[in-house]
Amino acid sequence: MYVPKESQPKQGGGAAKAKDGKRKIVAQNKKARHDYAIIDTYEAGLVLTGTEVKSLRQGRTSLTDGFVQIDEGEAWLHNAHIPEYSQGSWTNHSARRKRKLLLHREEIDKLEAKSQETGHTIVPLALYFKDGRAKAEIALARGKKEYDKRQTLREKQDRRESDRAIAAAKRKQRAQ
Repeated sequence: MYVPKESQPKQGGGAAKAKDGKRKIVAQNKKARHDYAIIDTYEAGLVLTGTEVKSLRQGRTSLTDGFVQIDEGEAWLHNAHIPEYSQGSWTNHSARRKRKLLLHREEIDKLEAKSQETGHTIVPLALYFKDGRAKAEIALARGKKEYDKRQTLREKQDRRESDRAIAAAKRKQRAQ
């Protein structure tokens, strides 16, 4: 039986395509959503070298320890791990170098003012390709306390249990 290529499952660790078809997600920082309360999100362009783009397209990157810092009116992404390109030569990049983020001046000024408040930080949430260009989703965030993290997990678990109970009740109702 012939199965069209579009409906075949994707193999390998490449970047996954999102629902809207224009956004190819490369990496997500799930730890940031757990450790921080997200206040506001921004989309920023990335200044990358050629081997970094090729390595990103292979989909092996990590944002776990990443953070954004604003120096002299420019936003920089620190500690994002983009591994060296396997077929790169002497032009390869260093894996944890700081990378410039492209934002509007008003956004940079707003982020700088808010991040200097106590307890606020700027964290990367995702790296993705949008219309062929590398983008980073960054967020202004406030650190959660341990009890806030437990409360969030409890709410998530309660929501999951209620969804299961509703689904079971619907199945039981359909069976009758």
